[in-house]
Amino acid sequence: MPEVTIDHREKAYALLKADADKILRLIEVQIDNLTMPQCPLYEEVLDTQMYGLSREIDFAVRLNLINEDEGKALLENLERRLNILHEAAQKSV
Repeated sequence: MPEVTIDHREKAYALLKADADKILRLIEVQIDNLTMPQCPLYEEVLDTQMYGLSREIDFAVRLNLINEDEGKALLENLERRLNILHEAAQKSV
């Protein structure tokens, strides 16, 4: 595989990972400062952000910048981290 292709794949994965991290930080801020996890606004933001990330991942998969398993792993990791955050918020209530 040419070096340029590998570089594009690495950059695509890094950008998708950064977007996943941004979603986590956004939800952390929302829980800490704005709303509780049972609030409809919280759910709307979370659903919208997760949908957007899933579309980005689908696009990268279709371009062969990442493989489908990498994309699924990114989403699953983010979902796991968000669940931990949600559980911690529920315990503090």
